Amino acid sequence: MFVVCGEALMDVFAAGDTPTGTTLDARVGGSPFNVAVGLARLAQPVAFFSAVSSGFLGERLMQTLRAEGVDCATVTRLDAPTTLGLVGLDAKGVPSYSFYGDNCADRLLGADALGLLPARISALQVGSYATVVQPIAGTLRTLVEREHRRTPVCYDPNVRLNVEPSLAPWREMLLWMLPRTHLLKISEEDLHLLRPGTEPAQFAGEALAAGVGLVVVTRGADGAAAWTRKGEAVVPAQALTVIDTVGAGDTFQAALLTWLAEHACLGIEPIANLSSAQLHDAVGFAVAAAAITCSRRGADLPRRNELA
Repeated sequence: MFVVCGEALMDVFAAGDTPTGTTLDARVGGSPFNVAVGLARLAQPVAFFSAVSSGFLGERLMQTLRAEGVDCATVTRLDAPTTLGLVGLDAKGVPSYSFYGDNCADRLLGADALGLLPARISALQVGSYATVVQPIAGTLRTLVEREHRRTPVCYDPNVRLNVEPSLAPWREMLLWMLPRTHLLKISEEDLHLLRPGTEPAQFAGEALAAGVGLVVVTRGADGAAAWTRKGEAVVPAQALTVIDTVGAGDTFQAALLTWLAEHACLGIEPIANLSSAQLHDAVGFAVAAAAITCSRRGADLPRRNELA
């Protein structure tokens, strides 16, 4: 079973004024939340390791997880608010973003919750702001430290400066994770933030030397590139009409993990020994999945029968 760790929140969009206020459209979200749903839609057994509010918004998050087939036995319910990310337009019509996360449930996951995890984990997925806010960041470090010698650890920094505006914690977490990560997926945008002036191939070489088995850099409209010690591959993006890119990176990661599982490559050594041909196929599968998400509104991740 995959275990995906991290935040679950509500993205709240301004949907128009009313005579007495504003209509808000709240949608389930959070990068790790999306990856868990994406794996379930791709027919992979997956559990979500997080804390979710016991309030009505938390229950809506749980409803989605259950409906998608995500194992919720590893979810802790807390009497704390649900994180909100608000998106609207200011007086000049410019997009305005507000984030409300202090003392919210998803960042309050403590080390006592580690006892909820299954004895056997196929792979551990961590990333996004849950790795840099406390106490959940400390809990995830404890988990990674415990598991990385026996379980593939997959990491996507997924930098969110509206949550933690200082780059120092993000850079420190990346440095700490490198020798404990077997699959590192990073967007080119995040790479430029965390390692300004470093080209993807250079970063990949440094990460491999630090102990990472597989490095993947996603490049938006330019596709993605991947490196192991045994091979490398560059896959262009698919030609399509983009509706929006919400959830594309999460889709990519879920699909990449699915390819590894379906091809008996989901292990510490198999990941590190992927050949150029295997990398091309794996990344191509993930790019195709991400393209489906980009072709429709919102984080509507594909199901297995939509991918050949």
